[in-house]
Amino acid sequence: MKPVAVESFTTGKIRLLIVEDQIDLAENLFEFLEQPRYELDFAADGLTALHLLATHPYDVIVLDLMLPGVSGFEICERIRNDLKSQVPIILMTARDTLADKEKGFTCGADDYLVKPFDLRELQLRVEALHRRYSPSTVGLRAGSIHFDPDALSVDLGGSDCVELSGIPARLFENLIRAYPRFISREALSEIIWGDHDGDAHTLRTHIYSLRQTLSKTLGHSLIKTMHGRGYRLEPPETTRAPEV
Repeated sequence: MKPVAVESFTTGKIRLLIVEDQIDLAENLFEFLEQPRYELDFAADGLTALHLLATHPYDVIVLDLMLPGVSGFEICERIRNDLKSQVPIILMTARDTLADKEKGFTCGADDYLVKPFDLRELQLRVEALHRRYSPSTVGLRAGSIHFDPDALSVDLGGSDCVELSGIPARLFENLIRAYPRFISREALSEIIWGDHDGDAHTLRTHIYSLRQTLSKTLGHSLIKTMHGRGYRLEPPETTRAPEV
């Protein structure tokens, strides 16, 4: 079972990361959720999960507690504190004491599901969290940058806004969903074209064109190149002022 490409939120799909070291259970989850509604990704251990989370945007995470290497509790804390991500997290575990549940919620989990559970119940919880935290209802923000995923528009809190479409809209949406993290060139290529070995020159051309579009109306290009790594959004207020 290998990770699959994730699509833009504008497709209406839920991008779901399943972190589970019990392969039989993971396969059952994939089989049950393998439908057009979901884009599924998989990690069998904590370190793989953290790598995927650092390079791919997700809508919901289903996270087992008892993992090799890094526990689910620690992953929760690192998602919230290190990655600065508010992606909804469902913890699933056989540990059913109140103390365990309290620790899970304290670490940053949004929901707690005790094994064994009905797969339909998990699906309902995923859908509920996605509705609650859907960017289509609140928009996406990165500092002063606001992106409306319905109108596909970008603004900085003023009257001016930029309307995007096609590949530029998908690029910008995935960049703002990942903020303050960067997205690797490979991950962006996989998101846009379904191939992590896509043409790097074509991606650079799209990024350059998007920067020009944003700069023309908003006065800021908003996208920073992380040399040798990828791209990251850079709100105007975080840009270092030139030395005089």
